[in-house]
Amino acid sequence: MAKVEIYVQDFCPYCARAKALLDRKGIPYDEIYAPNGSEARAQAIARSGGRTTVPQVFIDGRPVGGSDDLHALDRAGRLDALLTA
Repeated sequence: MAKVEIYVQDFCPYCARAKALLDRKGIPYDEIYAPNGSEARAQAIARSGGRTTVPQVFIDGRPVGGSDDLHALDRAGRLDALLTA
């Protein structure tokens, strides 16, 4: 199973939506709290190639984007392949 990491902050509906998708699929993930101005947020921005929003999702270290991107991968039938690689 792939390693999934998700950078989040409080009161973020997109973060909740991304985590809910992973939870529905039974995919464990490391949740990293990354509020604005934090070292964790700076790390997420650097790792994602400059994306400043949360959530930022990484599968086996590869940035896959935010909630909308994660859901788009799932709708296209490509998320499961990334998760089981």
